[in-house]
This record gives sequence, structure tokens and C-alpha cells, in this order.
Amino acid sequence: MKKFWEEFKSFALKGNMMDMAIGVIIGGAFSTLVTSLTDNLISPILGILGKVNFDAMMWDVFGDGKLVFKYGAFITSVINFLIMALVLFLIVKGMNKLMDLGKHKEETPAEPEAPAAPTQEELLADILAELKKQNGEKTA
Repeated sequence: MKKFWEEFKSFALKGNMMDMAIGVIIGGAFSTLVTSLTDNLISPILGILGKVNFDAMMWDVFGDGKLVFKYGAFITSVINFLIMALVLFLIVKGMNKLMDLGKHKEETPAEPEAPAAPTQEELLADILAELKKQNGEKTA
């Protein structure tokens, strides 16, 4: 059990863990900002254009207000999610582009040159050596 706690302490105090904690806090604040944007700006604009107030869209099952499905609030949450997903996609895409700019382009290695073809003199010398070898084998 002691080893478990040591591993956990090592994990929790790493720089990446602290970065992640800061990211979660900033993400929560950003989520609040997007919710406010959707509730206070986007929903009223859609309400003006479509003459629909999403927050007021609900279904009262028995008519007594005890069992109410607030599907308009769900639509607002979906809009919040889509905005968050779009912003995070753009951030990740921008970070990837910045990371690519930071990398130096590696020089592509030159293709190896084909071995030079032998000259006529080299070919004739090889043929002569082969003939001498064959003649030496016959006479021996």
C-alpha cells in the first residue's frame, strides 16, 4: 500500500498534472462563459428570428407541473456543446499549426547514385581474366 501512495504522490505532483488541473479550472470558466453566451445572446436571437423561446419549450405530462420535460433546455445545452466543440477544435488546430511551424524541415536525403557503368577497358580486362581462368583449368 505504501508503494501505491508513493506512485500516486509522484503522479499528482508532476508538472503535467498541474497543467491539467489549470486546464480544468479554465475549462469550467470557459463553459460558464459559453453558457452565458447561449442563454443571453444566441437563444434570444433565435427567438426573435424563429419566434421561439427555447427555455420556455417544455412538455407537462400530467398538466399539474410535477412531471415536466424541459426539452428546450436540452436544445440550449446542445448549442452550448457545439460551440465548445468548435472552439476546442479551432484551438487544437491552431496549436498543431504552431507546433508544425516550430519544427525544422529535415533535408531529404539525396537518392543514392546508380553505380557507374564499367568502361570498355574494364570489361575487356574481366573477359581476358575469365578466358585465362578457363584455359588454365583445361590444361591443368
